[in-house]
Amino acid sequence: MSDVESIKSLDELKKAQAAAQSQGTQITNYQDWYDTMQSLQEAGVESTGSYSGDKAKLQEVEDTIQKFMEQQKSEQTQKQTQSQTKQVENNSKSDNEQALKANMANGVSSTIMSDYMKYYHLLS
Repeated sequence: MSDVESIKSLDELKKAQAAAQSQGTQITNYQDWYDTMQSLQEAGVESTGSYSGDKAKLQEVEDTIQKFMEQQKSEQTQKQTQSQTKQVENNSKSDNEQALKANMANGVSSTIMSDYMKYYHLLS
């Protein structure tokens, strides 16, 4: 059928299939084309008017969606990695601060103990 190449909507495709069936034939790849046009319609993309054009357009839409999903996943992974890195850095800072505090406390207590022992021996 020559008018099959100018179908722009699902209704036109159904009408063309009905006309073809009344003549004892059918549109080649009708169900696949119907599914393709339905997917394009759901995605908000206009039909190209031909089966091959619609298949190519649907593949382009699917590739774009796939790239977008991969990009989102990559960004999510990157954010998670940054969060984990920040947590490790905060833990390291906290550990260093605790070690410094412990060293100061040990040094002060050692000084106090040594002064105490010194005065104890002087008074004995």
